[in-house]
Amino acid sequence: MSRKVFYPGSFDPVTFGHLDLMSRAARLFDEVVVGIGIHHAKKTLFSAEDRRKFLELTIADLPCASAISITGFDDLAVDAARKSGAVAILRGLRDATDFDYEMQMAGMNGAVAPGLDTVFLPSAGQHRHIAATFVRQIAQMGGEVSAFVPPAVAALMNEKLAASRPS
Repeated sequence: MSRKVFYPGSFDPVTFGHLDLMSRAARLFDEVVVGIGIHHAKKTLFSAEDRRKFLELTIADLPCASAISITGFDDLAVDAARKSGAVAILRGLRDATDFDYEMQMAGMNGAVAPGLDTVFLPSAGQHRHIAATFVRQIAQMGGEVSAFVPPAVAALMNEKLAASRPS
């Protein structure tokens, strides 16, 4: 039986930290299902199609690419995880703030979906400071984001944001 883990997120945009977690999870599980959350109440910088494109471009370069699949979801992460056949949900932890929030979320998920575990992986030291929220803010203000996202993502971000900036 294949052991799948479901890695939900907005991936707005995908960062080196996200890719690192996917790669490490692929060593622990047979398959990593990356779930792009589509929440109509949440305003994202990039459309679900853009976020999928970012993921497809960057995952293709990973040695473990064959163990990673991508899906979108607009329901509860636990429901999407179950639909994908996952035995666990993957969550990354950068700091104590993440830990507190993620522990609460894991508790709620466990109550809603007993038997679906949450697996926490700490962010690698070189990625611990990267947050997609900050990457978006830097990019929107014309800053350089290549230290935080793969080159293809940085180029697409710059292209998309340049088109939306006033001349």
